[in-house]
Amino acid sequence: MGIATGRRIGSGRASDVYEIDAAWVLRRARHPYGDALAEAAVMERVRGHGYPVPRVRVEDCSRTDLVMERLYGPTMLGAFAAGRIGPREAGEELAGLLRRLHAIPGRIVHLDLHPDNVILTPDGPYVIDWANAEEGDPGLDWGMSAVILAQVAVGDEPFAEAAGSMLAALLADPSGATGEGLAEARRRRAVNPTMSRREVELLGEAEELIRSYWPS
Repeated sequence: MGIATGRRIGSGRASDVYEIDAAWVLRRARHPYGDALAEAAVMERVRGHGYPVPRVRVEDCSRTDLVMERLYGPTMLGAFAAGRIGPREAGEELAGLLRRLHAIPGRIVHLDLHPDNVILTPDGPYVIDWANAEEGDPGLDWGMSAVILAQVAVGDEPFAEAAGSMLAALLADPSGATGEGLAEARRRRAVNPTMSRREVELLGEAEELIRSYWPS
């Protein structure tokens, strides 16, 4: 028997989020992309090391459905739009979350850590959307976050200037960004099926911007 859900409370590029009750939500994929069971396992793994992720009910998850703790608070992007957090603070927070994650044994990388995947709760920031997580090179994780911000910064998005400031703060020392990680991040973004044609076209300019923040 399926889990009874209430209203839809959020949507992303590939999934929708529905309320279950005051404590839990269901994220359901609209397309057969990823594996929510594997994602739940990664979340439990990093949570076991004290990393800030929502609790999950693994027994209620499937390949398309992820049942997780309901978090209260805006996304980092929403908080920025409301003037509750500045771009420099946001970039520094992202950098801190990357460093904390990479300190966990096993080389777990998130590969989609950006302001819309961080919820600012009363207990601090929590990281969501672990669909792309894997074991890998921390430099790739830094590269992915940098490319995501840089694509916004070089485009015509309303938050372009702010994204550039977030990027500068993200890449300030000590940063784990590497040339190899950046190259692989750009390659992966180019073949990501959720990317628009325009977003792919911006990748070259985005890489140039990222490299402009690196020491010469």
